[in-house]
Amino acid sequence: MTKNSGGAWWRHMDLSVVAVLPVLAASVLGQIATTPNLGWYAGLTKPSFNPPNIIFAPVWSALYLLMAFTAWRLARLPASPARRLAMNLFFAQLALNAAWSWMFFAAHDPWLGLVNIVPQFLLILATIAATLRIDTLAALALVPLAAWVGFAAVLNYAIWTLNG
Repeated sequence: MTKNSGGAWWRHMDLSVVAVLPVLAASVLGQIATTPNLGWYAGLTKPSFNPPNIIFAPVWSALYLLMAFTAWRLARLPASPARRLAMNLFFAQLALNAAWSWMFFAAHDPWLGLVNIVPQFLLILATIAATLRIDTLAALALVPLAAWVGFAAVLNYAIWTLNG
């Protein structure tokens, strides 16, 4: 990078890498925490509206693709305070997303999952609102995530109350 190259090394990376790698990392981290603890999860009492286990992987795969799409759309926009806010909110919700599996599954603690998922849901809503101001399509791509995490928060609460 030359002295006049205009900034950080990551600005010169392909935008798809900038968008996909953190989302891919969150997905992998979630799987690492979840997979070995599925036996524990199977032993929990669950509410009647708990989806079958086979639903979770395809839903989360689609949601991670949509998140990567949103990150890519945001990364390609010109730098601005509005873009910085949207990206900061996006990556904050993504960090909570990755941490939830460790708090719920790895720690075997639905209460910790609940402590995470409520602010995570609020951050997703804030991300949608901030993103809507600068890229409608990127914001709309997060609506299914908000719906699913909202549902997951209700499910997490129900599991906590049934097993507490």
